[in-house]
Amino acid sequence: MTTRVNISINARRYEYEVEDRTLLVHFIREQARLTGTHIGCDSSNCGACTVLLDGQAVKSCTLLAVQADGQNVSTVEGLTGSFNGLSPIQEGFRQEHGLQCGYCTPGMLMACTALLAENAQPSESEIRHALEGNICRCTGYEMIVRSVQWAAAKQVQQ
Repeated sequence: MTTRVNISINARRYEYEVEDRTLLVHFIREQARLTGTHIGCDSSNCGACTVLLDGQAVKSCTLLAVQADGQNVSTVEGLTGSFNGLSPIQEGFRQEHGLQCGYCTPGMLMACTALLAENAQPSESEIRHALEGNICRCTGYEMIVRSVQWAAAKQVQQ
């Protein structure tokens, strides 16, 4: 069966007929052609597919596109800011070396964006708690935590 969905992704409307079983991550990558959202595990364990759905961090491999019909999705491609076009969290990852291979980075950035929108000055333990659903096999998380702390400090200064 198919359903027509209308989803706003990064403030742009995407209207397509999709199979009812189409995952949101596949809609984002295949219909919207936004490939920054990664598919890491297809089982919601890794967090590489994290996006914001109406401001809430969600794993897009666990949602159907029809569930996002009429809603607003933000992906890593939609992050922009005053640091040479980078958002504070993106610049924090650059300044504090919060990435290595980069595969988990889009999901990490989106989870951190949601955290900072909810809590402008999170403690280290709050940052670690917010990242529990995102797996990084390269960094050991220390630099990611420092990246979020950098971004939080810069947001307060702005």
